[in-house]
Amino acid sequence: CGGAELGTEENPLVWSFVPSGEMERVATGAESVAALIEAETGLIIDTNVATEYAGVIEAMCSDPVEAHMGSLATFAYVLAAKKGCAEAELVSVRFGSPVYNGQIIVRADSGITELSQLADKTFCRPDPLSTSGWIIPSLDLAAAGVDPETGLAEVVDAGSHDAVVAAVYNGDCDAGATYVDARTRIEEDNPDVLDVVAVIHTSVDIPNDGLQFAPSIDEEIRTQIVDALLKIAETEEGQEALDTAYQWGGLEKQGDEFYDGFRQLLDAAGVDIEALQE
Repeated sequence: CGGAELGTEENPLVWSFVPSGEMERVATGAESVAALIEAETGLIIDTNVATEYAGVIEAMCSDPVEAHMGSLATFAYVLAAKKGCAEAELVSVRFGSPVYNGQIIVRADSGITELSQLADKTFCRPDPLSTSGWIIPSLDLAAAGVDPETGLAEVVDAGSHDAVVAAVYNGDCDAGATYVDARTRIEEDNPDVLDVVAVIHTSVDIPNDGLQFAPSIDEEIRTQIVDALLKIAETEEGQEALDTAYQWGGLEKQGDEFYDGFRQLLDAAGVDIEALQE
């Protein structure tokens, strides 16, 4: 089709984020990262923060493409890749590792110490497609004899990992699931959160989120952005922007095969990837 070249003022690249934390902070960090990429490459990137993973997948899958780049977490990426809408290029590094864990939390004074005690309790999750906040915990709950669909009193979509911790802290939810250790994200406003909110379960290793491109984005643009991000991640200014947006401590090159172990985990548990999006 005609029109302006991708990555120009008239036709900017669109990078969609999801709110892993407080939306304003994610948006600010994303804008800073985009500005640093522009300074490095001359490519114009518009960033936006979607309200949920499904929105980013939809934008990457649409025709014409509404999001050229995404920062999808593990399960959302695997789903988007299965639909043929996303290709992984970079994985984030947090605390020196390209993998992370999920945790299930309760109030320390609740008397709850095991997953089996969560039957008929209210459970908070960040997003129905969140890997550490629902996909993996639902498997862990099922293994403990609590059906995630029918065995809980209510499942509440809190909107972010920070919000899940806050809901458990405030007693609005009996339990919740987040990445390790999202409790620290609200520690500034709630200095006693590590005492008030207890971890009763930690998940298996999960591949981190990262940067994915819609398949239609050509190799030259991908290479420019990937190289720029790897360079930016080594600078103080870049690290600050990446940390603000997504708590990314660094980035490393990883393609789709990095997520194969996670796919095997879902297969072994009998999970139908696309059915979970219904």
